[in-house]
Amino acid sequence: MAKIIAVHSFRGGTGKSNITANLASLVALAGHRVGIIDTDIQSPGIHVIFGFNQDNLKYALNDYLWGNCKIEDAAYDVTRAAIPEPNGDRPRLFLIPSSVKTGEIARVLCDGYDVGLLNDGIQSVSRALSLDYLFIDTHPGVNEETLLSIAICDRFMLIMRPDNQDFQGTAVTVELAHRLEVQEILLIVNKVPQGMEAGMLQGQIESTYKAEVVGMLPLNAEMASLASSALFSVRYGDHPITQTLKGIARRIMT
Repeated sequence: MAKIIAVHSFRGGTGKSNITANLASLVALAGHRVGIIDTDIQSPGIHVIFGFNQDNLKYALNDYLWGNCKIEDAAYDVTRAAIPEPNGDRPRLFLIPSSVKTGEIARVLCDGYDVGLLNDGIQSVSRALSLDYLFIDTHPGVNEETLLSIAICDRFMLIMRPDNQDFQGTAVTVELAHRLEVQEILLIVNKVPQGMEAGMLQGQIESTYKAEVVGMLPLNAEMASLASSALFSVRYGDHPITQTLKGIARRIMT
């Protein structure tokens, strides 16, 4: 069964989807079969980073949740976005996107969906695609889907910025994770401003949340200019941020 990595932030704008996409790609590059499921159904977007065009999309996660298809029917091979010439059945990278259609997003907002069915789908697609790792890109904040992701994951990865609102929101989320007895909580601090003492900040965060900080990522012009149009780790393979992301990916695989 796949190891499940839930990637979450209490607030939007932390770079969660970009980090998720890059980490999943780096884990796949290490020779694994990896899936990403976009459970941010209210504001989906991770597909953009892979250059995935939804115009000809047959099925999305929404279709599975409403009984229109099997969840593996909504999984698309996006390996070539990260690995130009994959060899054999490993490495492989699959994406289960959520629909960007206005009507389908509105339906979720009005009617909701069966979170238990989402849990069944996560287990089912892991088996159907013989995944080694499955990354869940969650909706920011705390809701029923977040609680499910926390409860079923092997590693719960929280993305935060060095911002007082993020500090408070992350504290709430970490407390929930402890109550749900999550196996492992890992923290990534993103968009650290130049001139901020990273080592001191890391120590403060680890002391406050009693959790390991696995990466400190600076506020960066190249990342901003890329504007989610591609994978940073592919475009800037030798960049210090990519090296940090590779270290986090190795930590995930331990």
